[in-house]
Amino acid sequence: MTRTPTDDSISFTDPYRGLAVVVTGGGSGIGCATSARFLALGAKVAVIDLDPSGAPEGSVRVRADIADRAQVEQAVAECAQQLGGIDVVVNNAGISAVGDVTANDDEEWARVLSINVTAIARVSAAALPHLRRSGCASIVNMSSIAATAGLQERVLYSATKGAVQAMTMAMATDHLGDAIRVNCVNPGTVATEFVDRMLQKFPDPVAERKALDARQPTGRMVTPEEVAETVVFLASPLNTSTTGTSVAVDGGMQGLRARPR
Repeated sequence: MTRTPTDDSISFTDPYRGLAVVVTGGGSGIGCATSARFLALGAKVAVIDLDPSGAPEGSVRVRADIADRAQVEQAVAECAQQLGGIDVVVNNAGISAVGDVTANDDEEWARVLSINVTAIARVSAAALPHLRRSGCASIVNMSSIAATAGLQERVLYSATKGAVQAMTMAMATDHLGDAIRVNCVNPGTVATEFVDRMLQKFPDPVAERKALDARQPTGRMVTPEEVAETVVFLASPLNTSTTGTSVAVDGGMQGLRARPR
């Protein structure tokens, strides 16, 4: 039975206390910041990552390749066992891709799609039996400004993030009957190790970094902590009427048209 904000089982002052949260890609960047924020709010957190060693202290660290369904199923089962169930899944893990439509071969397209898109299906499917037993189930997917704005040299990456946003809407519809809310976050360019690695593929990484700062109306890249705050908001047990929504955390890139600084 669906819990609502009027239920005695949810505290208005401490709604995250004891919430069981699984975060993919929680060993660094947005995932690490998100895991840390949930922990600070009293949730129990398990991180699934190729290298979970960077996950915040206090989280359960599970090593797995989300491109492999058998590893995902085993990892999710371990998370559920360690946490005593699963209430929230944050599908955060992803990889970069740079170039126009001619730049990446079929193998790279398959690799990036598998990690950025299909892995969301793998993790969510493995977690569904546990989420269905939760009274406050939520999935938060990580999309991007690339899903809604045409960015140069980002064709493959944009294709994956557009797919994530479309998947989120379809998943939200499918799971209305299960009382599992599904939403996504669309960050602008976030100052993470992920971006640092991407910048190294450009002839002048310093100039490219300045351009990334400048293209956002705020004049700077988004921080991982800002994205984490939105993920936490969407996953709140008190936020039971928010589903099928994408929230931009992009310094105004999606809607504002400011003069260059």
